[in-house]
Amino acid sequence: MSDKRYFVYIMSNRSRTIYTGVTNSLRRRVAEHKSGLVDGFTQRYKIHRLVYYESYVDVRNAINREKEIKGWDRRRRVALIEAENPTWEDLAADWDKFHLYSPDPGVKQQIPRFARDDKSNESNRE
Repeated sequence: MSDKRYFVYIMSNRSRTIYTGVTNSLRRRVAEHKSGLVDGFTQRYKIHRLVYYESYVDVRNAINREKEIKGWDRRRRVALIEAENPTWEDLAADWDKFHLYSPDPGVKQQIPRFARDDKSNESNRE
């Protein structure tokens, strides 16, 4: 089984403008947003805060979920964010302070969210 993960994420700014995306490297993509490397909408509106994310094993499931969320109205996307992150804190605020690997070479820093399409989590899904 592959350890590859895909992420659907929602970024925001202080005025709570929302951007939804999908990536195979959440750390890299968030760093790109924070440094202004993502041209267009996110750069223009300074979309620098990670406020929500989900993890998937199958890229097709991640892409379908991104499309689903993008099809929702703002009220529903805000409800999704606030169910997990009611104060809209930047979930990646401290990521720049850590390296991919901790000082103990056998212990990886991990993103703490299960993959929504893992078979082991099917009992937790609706």
